[in-house]
Amino acid sequence: MAEKRRIYTVSELTRKIKVFLEGSFAQVWVEGEISNFKHHTSGHMYFSLKDESSVLNAVLFKNVNKDFKFELKDGIQVICFGRIGLYEPRGQYQLYVTKIEPKGIGALQLAFEQLKERLAKEGLFDEKRKQPVPYLPRTIGIVTSPTGAAIRDILHVLNRRFANLEIILNPVRVQGEGAAAEIARAIEEFNQFGKIDVLIVGRGGGSLEDLWAFNEEIVARAIFKSRIPVISAVGHEIDYTIADFVADLRAPTPSAAAELVIVHKQELIDKLEDFYYRATNAIVNQIAFLEDRLSRLKERYAFKQPSDLIQQYQQTIDNLCSNLDSQLKHLLEILQQKNIALSGKLQALSPLNILSRGYSITLCLPEEKAITDTQSLKAGTKVKTRIAQGEFISEVEEII
Repeated sequence: MAEKRRIYTVSELTRKIKVFLEGSFAQVWVEGEISNFKHHTSGHMYFSLKDESSVLNAVLFKNVNKDFKFELKDGIQVICFGRIGLYEPRGQYQLYVTKIEPKGIGALQLAFEQLKERLAKEGLFDEKRKQPVPYLPRTIGIVTSPTGAAIRDILHVLNRRFANLEIILNPVRVQGEGAAAEIARAIEEFNQFGKIDVLIVGRGGGSLEDLWAFNEEIVARAIFKSRIPVISAVGHEIDYTIADFVADLRAPTPSAAAELVIVHKQELIDKLEDFYYRATNAIVNQIAFLEDRLSRLKERYAFKQPSDLIQQYQQTIDNLCSNLDSQLKHLLEILQQKNIALSGKLQALSPLNILSRGYSITLCLPEEKAITDTQSLKAGTKVKTRIAQGEFISEVEEII
């Protein structure tokens, strides 16, 4: 009797494999490198996990990936948790990821490094765009928790250094869900208010998770856009956040921020007293110098016998006037001699002098242009003739 064959449809076999896979690998951790990463417009993420010899397709649905702190991209070594399932339309098994973390480094630390690198490339950390903190601010704005240690430390230091400052607190949450949005909004509100000289933004110490609100991009961009200089005062001296890199000035602690934001009042008073003392001494010394100079001037001969000095100057003026008069007479004689010589030369060269010897000058009328040839004459032309004693007009009858 022939053995009866069991023939499956593609769908039946696929479904059996799906049940087997999902039953056998309902919870699994998989390590690999992300490749072919794609963030779909639907919000879902598709990528492959690969090692030296194999590739596993993976999917991370929108409802799972929305709370991720770090950015997924090709080349990152990760550890994924999820279940193996089979995508029936393609008969393709894949990993449905529900949890993912970077290998060898915490998720928050990786997110910090990624955001720091991206904002640095955009220029948010450039020193050239940082604003100077005013030397003597009249009004200080503070963005922090109203109940934390930070606000107490800041107020204590400010009251000790400069008791009569105007301080405005915009209270916010400094950790937990929504804290970053509150901090960013408080910074924007202070800028809209416009009567603040400098801002202190911060909180006390804590873990990386506790300080995470100050590593959020929304806070970094709010600080970057602030027209008011911002001092970042987050955590302890060893703690660094994204806000520290963007801020105009970083303080290692909230107390240090209060010391940096305003000079100690007594120091200022001491400086003013020193300036007053130095200015007073300078004026006194100048007066003494001028008095001594005046005394020495009074001892000079000119001030003891002023009439003698005036008489000497008068005599000098008389001598100068006499010399000037002699020199002017001599100069006039020289000019007269030159004038006589020039007159003789002019007389010798004068055409009138030639006329006295019997010559005449004939001019063509009406232009009275001297006639030197007959080319410009014709019968009937009137001419004027000048002789030594007088002139007469005649008319040309014939040109020969």
